Amino acid sequence: MQTKDELTAALKKIVKPYVQDEQAFENVTENTDFINDLKVNSANLVDIALDVEEEFEIEIDNESMERMLTVGSAIDIITKKLAEK
Repeated sequence: MQTKDELTAALKKIVKPYVQDEQAFENVTENTDFINDLKVNSANLVDIALDVEEEFEIEIDNESMERMLTVGSAIDIITKKLAEK
């Protein structure tokens, strides 16, 4: 099982190409909001979810995807899905 830091690092690699606000990205925390803070557009959130599924070999259902709005919530969802594998 990966640590939270490892998951966060992997998530940051996935999110980076979609980020519009580099400054916010450099100071990312669990409370960082993908849309409001990083300026990721909502269509790209779907791309991020698909990239996360591929990277971690998990499936993210629509309900989970809708909750995946912050770095922390994304990590929680990834952790939960990995535990269910």
